[in-house]
Amino acid sequence: MKLLRFGPLGSEKPGLLDAEGRIRDLSGVVEDIAGEVLGDSQLQALRAIDPASLPLVEETPRIGACVGQVGKFICIGLNYADHAAEAGMQLPEEPVVFFKATSAICGPNDDTEIPRSSVKTDWEVELGVVIGKPTKYVSVDAALSHVAGYCVVNDLSERDFQIHRSGQWVKGKSCDTFGPIGPWLVTRDEVPDPQDLAMYLEVNGHRYQDGSTRTMHFDVATVISHLSQFMSLQPGDVISTGTPPGVGMGQRPEVYLKPGDRMELGVEGLGVQKQNVVASD
Repeated sequence: MKLLRFGPLGSEKPGLLDAEGRIRDLSGVVEDIAGEVLGDSQLQALRAIDPASLPLVEETPRIGACVGQVGKFICIGLNYADHAAEAGMQLPEEPVVFFKATSAICGPNDDTEIPRSSVKTDWEVELGVVIGKPTKYVSVDAALSHVAGYCVVNDLSERDFQIHRSGQWVKGKSCDTFGPIGPWLVTRDEVPDPQDLAMYLEVNGHRYQDGSTRTMHFDVATVISHLSQFMSLQPGDVISTGTPPGVGMGQRPEVYLKPGDRMELGVEGLGVQKQNVVASD
């Protein structure tokens, strides 16, 4: 299934995409694509519904983040061998873990705001993983069974805030609109191998990132198992698993986003995001 949330910011309704790519309204069935709805039994119940029996959304609504009520937004840094090489950094011995504020989460096609005083706002196409059931001390072998589904994430970053403003990376990762998620949550049964997905990102039609999850240093199962040794993961938690090479900081000379730019990015089978870049209010 491809699950989504549609409607104005803060008032999104749950929906699913039918075989013709049309939105069907799930609000008469579940309150949101969040929490316990992401468990195996609940997803199986949604799978049993005939999409034609659900109201068709006739208009073209705004698409919101594909998961609601996100408790934790966890990111993994330097997790692609080719990106680490681009950055001139050694591959880590354990996953590099940092957090984005959940207030950064927005819809996949919402405007990207350049923060005040920003000089180095950058892009990162990533595979997002959405947890479907409580996860603690899970083994690598069992880890993927705890996944509800996968989605596209743009892990936007202000590099000057991230690197030069002291403290943890969270300062450069958490600005408003720096966490577009979606357009869809694609349930794990439709993604037989999360380690074989092509991914790309373009700015103004120029392709900067053209990679694959095959070059991940720590695969999805390892990342989930590792995180679960230090914290419990809950339904609706989102893990952004790292980016392939081609970020703006890796260009020579460096290239960063500016108002008027337009991004397009996608992960194979998980949909496409399109964002216009604007100045922050």
